[in-house]
Amino acid sequence: MRTGWVITLLLVGMMALAGCEGAVVATPAPATITIGGSSAMGLVLRALSAEYTRLHPNVVFDLRGGGSTLGEEAIRAGRYDIAASTLFPPDPDAGRPPLPGDERLVRTPIGLSGLAIIVHPSNSIAALSLVQLRDIYSGRVLTWQALGGDASEIVLVSREDGAGGRILFEERVMGDERVSLTAVVMPTSDDVVEFVARNPAAIAYVSRSHVVDWIPDEASDAADDADDATDTAPRVKVLALEGRYPTRAAIAEQQYALTQPLYLITNGQPTGRVRQFIDFVLSPAGQAIVARYHAPIR
Repeated sequence: MRTGWVITLLLVGMMALAGCEGAVVATPAPATITIGGSSAMGLVLRALSAEYTRLHPNVVFDLRGGGSTLGEEAIRAGRYDIAASTLFPPDPDAGRPPLPGDERLVRTPIGLSGLAIIVHPSNSIAALSLVQLRDIYSGRVLTWQALGGDASEIVLVSREDGAGGRILFEERVMGDERVSLTAVVMPTSDDVVEFVARNPAAIAYVSRSHVVDWIPDEASDAADDADDATDTAPRVKVLALEGRYPTRAAIAEQQYALTQPLYLITNGQPTGRVRQFIDFVLSPAGQAIVARYHAPIR
C-alpha cells in the first residue's frame, strides 16, 4: 500500500511540474502615453518619463512640444493623453476667461518654475528691474550703454505666440505695451539659449530649467554627467531681476517676479496608466526629479 501511495504522489508531482513548464507568464500589454505642450517642461518630462519607463518597461512616451497653448488646445480636442502647461487657470477677473471644454479639464500641479532673464556671458550687466526690462523690450532702450554696459545695440529675443513663457512675460513685464517688432522670435527654449550663447548683444527670457546650472546662489541638482560635459564655463549669464535670481527657494516662496505653475492636464479625471504616471510624478521619487529643474510642489 505504501508503495502505491508513493507512486501516486510521484505521478501527481510530475504532472504539476509539466503544467508549470507549459504555463505562459502573462506580460502587461505595451502602452504609449502622449504628452505635449510646454517646451519649458521638456527637460523634466524627459527625465520623469525615462525613469517611469525604466520602472515599467511596457510603458513608453510620445513627448511633443508646441507650447502651452497648443498643448491645452490638443487636450481639449482629445489628441493627447496629457497636456504640459505653464499657463495659469482661467480667471475672468484677470482677463483669462474659460474656453469651451475647459470645464472638463483637470489640472494637476507638479511644481513651480520661473522665467530667467539671460544675456551673453561677456555682458557686464548683472541685474535689471522690471521697469528697465520693459524699457528694453518696448524699444525705448536701444543700447547696453544706456544701462552701464558697452555701446552695442541690444538684440531682443522672444518666444513664439502661444508659448507660456511669452504669455507670462507680456502680462508681468510688458503690461499694456507691446514687445518691439525687432525682437527675434524663437520656437523653443533650447533655441533661445543657443541664440543668446552665440550673440554677445542678445537678451532673452527662458525657463529656469534650461539654465539651472548657471543660476547664481544655487547649487544645481540637474543631471550633469552627460558624456560631453567637459566644459563648465556658463554658456549664458542669468541676471538678477528686482534683486533676486530664479532660485528654487525664491520661486517656492513666491519671491521671484516671474514665477509660473507647472501643470499636467487631462481631459477628465485621469485613469489607468495616465493616473499611475501622474501619481509617480507626485511621489517622493518623482518630486525629486522635478526638483532638479524646478521647485517641487511637495
